[in-house]
Amino acid sequence: MKEKCKSPEFWIVTGQSGAGKTNALRILEDWGYFCIDNLPPTLLGKTAEMVVGDGGIERVALGIDVRSRRFFDNMEAALSEMKELGHKTNILFLDADTPTLVKRFKETRRRHPMASEGELMEDIRLERKLLEDLRERADVVVDTSNLKVKELKEVMEARIGKGGCQDQFHVYVVSFGFKYGLPLDADLVMDVRFLPNPFYDTELRKLTGLDQAVRDYVMSHEVSRVFFEKYSELLIYLVPKYIAEGKSNLVVAIGCTGGQHRSVTLAEMLQRSLTQAGILSSVKHRDVFRTKEEA
Repeated sequence: MKEKCKSPEFWIVTGQSGAGKTNALRILEDWGYFCIDNLPPTLLGKTAEMVVGDGGIERVALGIDVRSRRFFDNMEAALSEMKELGHKTNILFLDADTPTLVKRFKETRRRHPMASEGELMEDIRLERKLLEDLRERADVVVDTSNLKVKELKEVMEARIGKGGCQDQFHVYVVSFGFKYGLPLDADLVMDVRFLPNPFYDTELRKLTGLDQAVRDYVMSHEVSRVFFEKYSELLIYLVPKYIAEGKSNLVVAIGCTGGQHRSVTLAEMLQRSLTQAGILSSVKHRDVFRTKEEA
């Protein structure tokens, strides 16, 4: 059970234009957050003072992005001011791969905030470059490339908690296929394409790592067993180190070619191992149900 917030909880919602910040703010508003969109960073401290002075507002979500033209000059100073005022400021950063962002802008016919005489892809590249530092310091990064609004809500609930003040460290294990691209929100990425591949067994090809037959095949090989033992021990060792550095969650991505057999098997086993070690964890399989080609 989450504890009641001792002081107002502040979340900054930011990230790539077109990655879903508006949807994220609507979700937070539904959860009872006091939301303000397109807030200039210079007003962050004043907003905090207003919230604390009101006394009745416990959770605040502030949308800040490149529409605030002085964003990059003032953001660092604004965050420092919040720290000096004694307020912990959490950052939710929403990201998506470039093809997805291009598709979304073309479908909505919206003008990109960085729009210049260049092409849309160049605008996206420039914005990604400008946001690098903020993304690096974000508390939670969510890759929305393959998420519908309902799925975004589920991810946010798991990683933020709609009740607020989520303070227990959480490891999110994600399986994926390299052929579909890296998960943009991954903190650690492990490539397991060196493991024996069930795809080449015609009986196993149509199954996934959620099926016991595939798991038995993958783990029947010594290389798989040795790898799993060493990697799970490494993660269990690392978790206290990340906690000591102030992280509240960790996204561990396990990838094979198609994200349907080996990565799913290892992700399922890894999540169980973490749970047995007393570490709060969950697992998601990003590509397990995509059209089956070589996995």
